[in-house]
Amino acid sequence: MKPAAFEYERAYTVDEALVLLSQSTDARLLAGGQTLGPMLNLRLVQPQLLVDITRIKALVRSEINANTVTLGACVSHAAIEDARMPDATHGFLPRVASGIAYRAVRNRGTIGGSLANADPTADWLSCFTALEAQILISGPKGGRTSSIDKFVTGAMETTLEAGEMINGVRFPTLSKGARCGYAKISRKPGEFADAIAAIVHDPDNGRCRVVVGTTNGVPRQLAIDPLALSASAPLPQKLNSGAVREQLARHLPATDVYGLNIQCAVIERALANAHQITS
Repeated sequence: MKPAAFEYERAYTVDEALVLLSQSTDARLLAGGQTLGPMLNLRLVQPQLLVDITRIKALVRSEINANTVTLGACVSHAAIEDARMPDATHGFLPRVASGIAYRAVRNRGTIGGSLANADPTADWLSCFTALEAQILISGPKGGRTSSIDKFVTGAMETTLEAGEMINGVRFPTLSKGARCGYAKISRKPGEFADAIAAIVHDPDNGRCRVVVGTTNGVPRQLAIDPLALSASAPLPQKLNSGAVREQLARHLPATDVYGLNIQCAVIERALANAHQITS
């Protein structure tokens, strides 16, 4: 199939994009188009207007200071994978980016598009949840910031309102002693993941998060104390597997034994991945 007819406009500034969005009650933003393109072809969406934001320079920015890291919404997966953007995560973001789908997808796909789509199987969703990211949003009423925990409300559901767009993502700077691990289980490379886990452990800043994704909804953060983890102590070699399974069963009550097994396995692999990286 081919898309239904639509109007096309290219924006060169965020303000221009917002004006174009306000001109139609059924407008969609076009960045990488890795999800939107197939949906257009299948006529699952039939917007009146597509607003191309790929030429907005402010959306491909990268800013690092003593406390935070900010990435523009149109930064591509490949740009992070290839270290074309300064990295303050000791290689964590490039590792995650390199495992997203295929290179052709990574060349076009963007972090803002991935977060706006809020697919539970998306790599960035779990990754930025573990990093305690803030989503920077621009809209007709001005800019606002939302924690990723509140921004994503369900599978492919967010708090983005009509006329709003993601401007970027911001997360706390990691210390030199921080360790981050990431793992996912897929039937074969490039396919949607069956299980995802991300661990960010930064004892110098008193931060520790263990996040599981692909839960048919929002990523789930596990309580660290029962897992034998501490935000201030060194990262252990092993977690309390019983506590892991107990928390997963509580968070994911409809999950069968196989699902619990792969979720437990992917958390163990994320921990092992964190120990493989030397800051």
